[in-house]
Amino acid sequence: MELVFKEYLFQKHFLVHEGTGEAKENEAYVFETLFALANLLNVSITDGKELAQKDMIEFASRMIGQVVPKPFYEGFPQTVRELSPDQLLFDQIVHYTMTYGFGNFSEAGHSLFEENFQRMAFKENCEIKEFAIITEEEAVKRLTGYVENLLASSRPLNDNQFHMICAFIRTYGYKVEQCASKNTIVKLMVDLRDLRFARFLNLSDVIKVLDEISFVNYQNENLKKLNLRNQDRKFLTSVIDELFAISHVDVLTCFEKKDVWCGLLHHLHYKPKCDKAQEFVNDMRGKDNQSVYSEFERLINARNVRGAVTCLKQGKGSGAVLRNLDYIISRIEEPEDLTFVLQCLETKNNVMLMQLLLHYTRVRKPFDAQGRVFRFTRHNTMRVHQEMPEEVTRRRSAISEGQSAMIARFVEENLRRNLKGKLGKVYVDEAMKNFALPLQETTSQGGFGVLSKGSRLAIPEGKKIRGFTYWEKVDDIDLSVIGIDENGKQKEFSWRTMAQNQSEALTYSGDETSGYNGGSEYFDVDVEAFRKLYPKIRSIIFCNNVFSSVNFETCYCTAGYMMRDLLDSGEVFEPKTVETSFRVNCPSTFAYLFGIDLETREFVWLNVARGSEAIVAGATSLAFLLDYFDVTKKMNVYRFFEWMAAELVTDPAEADVIVTDSREIWEQANAGHNVNADSQINVGLQENAGDNEEGGRQENAGETSKEWIHSYDFERLLALMNQ
Repeated sequence: MELVFKEYLFQKHFLVHEGTGEAKENEAYVFETLFALANLLNVSITDGKELAQKDMIEFASRMIGQVVPKPFYEGFPQTVRELSPDQLLFDQIVHYTMTYGFGNFSEAGHSLFEENFQRMAFKENCEIKEFAIITEEEAVKRLTGYVENLLASSRPLNDNQFHMICAFIRTYGYKVEQCASKNTIVKLMVDLRDLRFARFLNLSDVIKVLDEISFVNYQNENLKKLNLRNQDRKFLTSVIDELFAISHVDVLTCFEKKDVWCGLLHHLHYKPKCDKAQEFVNDMRGKDNQSVYSEFERLINARNVRGAVTCLKQGKGSGAVLRNLDYIISRIEEPEDLTFVLQCLETKNNVMLMQLLLHYTRVRKPFDAQGRVFRFTRHNTMRVHQEMPEEVTRRRSAISEGQSAMIARFVEENLRRNLKGKLGKVYVDEAMKNFALPLQETTSQGGFGVLSKGSRLAIPEGKKIRGFTYWEKVDDIDLSVIGIDENGKQKEFSWRTMAQNQSEALTYSGDETSGYNGGSEYFDVDVEAFRKLYPKIRSIIFCNNVFSSVNFETCYCTAGYMMRDLLDSGEVFEPKTVETSFRVNCPSTFAYLFGIDLETREFVWLNVARGSEAIVAGATSLAFLLDYFDVTKKMNVYRFFEWMAAELVTDPAEADVIVTDSREIWEQANAGHNVNADSQINVGLQENAGDNEEGGRQENAGETSKEWIHSYDFERLLALMNQ
């Protein structure tokens, strides 16, 4: 099986047995494989033990991290705390002189003052990582389910999910019968160069295809400056001709990008093949602009909000009203106009409603003193814009607290009605209140232990967080920690400041600047000690940036964190204690990794690829990231299934759907039952799953089919959100 599939399944806690699947072939290696996985990585095999193969040891070690370069201070953290600030600073000056001054990036440098350090044998308590081993046949079946559920989502996919789907189509000849996301279809069409995907698109979507080609092939984001190769011009021409051939022509929408269309048609030397195409070309080259948004803007400027909303809804649908809601609400002058607008928000698009709920449910006061921060996603990276002073002075789109609360209530009521009773009897683990829904995962990067943005994990007493990053094929990547106080002010902890700030609360492994063939950096955070030393700081955020001014995608970089004892034993990097390890491979120099809520002593998931050329973490504002700290207070996995359930049960044995990460609860639910072999596969794979009035329970030859959904089953969550 191809590596891309094995890596994707590993994220779902599956290892794949390659071959016939007969136990006899593996008898000689089963015990040693199981022992090695447990001893090296704390991986316990719960199902399929007889299918263990010795190459699983190397594969799992690579996914979690086994051979990791030494940090600058090899005795970190103990030896770092024994060195004075002057020694730490002198160490770094000598190191920088050797690397940048003499251009010696060939070997990783280490401390001049650090004394030899003898480590204790590893003896820390750490969580067991539960995995199952499945056959290739089972693996393909599961992958099919993942692909179908991802394609059922209207949300854009992250790069990890998209590349898996592309590989699955190429390898297994999978035919895409439905796809809810235009973004996904456009990327598939460009990647696979398959005109059959045109049936999912309209003519106006050609600009999305052009944008994807321009960025992927030319790193060009200015569609008014085109210089396409001949093969790309031919492909775009074929797409346009195909859309006219199947009559997927939406001329009014094309007017919204009239200037881009004019430039594209000229660049392609496009020659219409039918009368409709000729008429379209004339329209795009003419002076009139008949777009719905043009009329919408005219009515808004005339202070006719009701007319503008009606125009937009009739011409573009309710979704367009929802996407422009801030702008519309900010132009309202009469209270009754707000009531009219809210009545136009009725929609069955649950994903959009959940996004609005997150947007309008305010938990903390925003830091607006220096201008609002706007963020959006483009080409799977976050783009950030902070208002300039002149923008603040002419701001018109501010929404009041009262308006936000009113919209949030209306949206929640609509969402509850849409979701009510979609599932049968549901058991939801209380722990699911700490997990976010995968609503904003486009910028995420894939790997072991990755969760949805905003998800929270408690940091146990007696434990500290060790954030890490390691890399190859680049000289210098920096791991930084940024503290944020209650007013949004930042304090930087990085290679620039840590010589004076090393402590029991926060310890840094030293700045590794000669890591082309392998470098690593670490931060240790003792939450209680940090709170005492820095009482004004409420949250901290871990960042990664490429100081060598190249993008992450051109090198090899992994980041994650370990849960270590306060008095840690063993090596600096201990795979047994790794909670997550994921690739940072975005087309930029900057990424936000994760955060810690110091007030609640919780780890908070971020995993955001930012479109930026910044090479120093402290040079950018991070306060806007605190919105992710509040996600689970607004909407979480528990609440989602609570609203979807026809009946929420307290006994998992009574449930049709069980939402938990606990194997103990799953086994309790199935005690005394002959469980269908497909019960742990997404219900989306089973025919007519969930369609009957009793909530989707299936009885086949005495078997009971229950569905088990984990916090990391993003594919299934996405499919349910889009029902």
